[in-house]
Amino acid sequence: MGKTVLGSIIISSIVSLGIACMPNHTNVFLLLIGVFTIYMVLAGNRALTLKASVKNKADWKDKVLSVTMCISTLIMLTLGFVSFLNNSNVWTLYTFFGSIGLFMTYRDFKTFKTFTANDRISIVSHIGRMLGAFITSITAFIVAGLNIGNLIVWLVPTLIGIPYILFWTKKVRTQKVPL
Repeated sequence: MGKTVLGSIIISSIVSLGIACMPNHTNVFLLLIGVFTIYMVLAGNRALTLKASVKNKADWKDKVLSVTMCISTLIMLTLGFVSFLNNSNVWTLYTFFGSIGLFMTYRDFKTFKTFTANDRISIVSHIGRMLGAFITSITAFIVAGLNIGNLIVWLVPTLIGIPYILFWTKKVRTQKVPL
């Protein structure tokens, strides 16, 4: 089932990248959210390999994925700053999602340096990333598919989803039963 979810989100995100680049439909933010979603689902999948029982260090795929997201995040934050200077309301979205992406890539590089034998950390990261990918997919569907694009619609799925992610990661992290 997980592979089906992985493939479905990647395919829909790749389609969104194409749509965001179409003439007369160019949407840089939607493009960056597509990249963000692909990062989330791939990083969530790769998180299952980030444990000492699978490999002893992050490989080039892990690093390329995180560097790509870090670059996209820096673009988001730069566009947020430029939008703020131009009195555009979209600065909030760029800054909000850019900050989340920057935090996540920071956590990636921190994890790469401090591999652990604790498999629970790997599954917690997997759960958080996959649920995050689901939230970004829902957000993109509402905004692009239903053509509702106000600030509230962009932020509410994330604000609802974060407590859900926190609940499950806490539950798995504090579980007494071994994985």
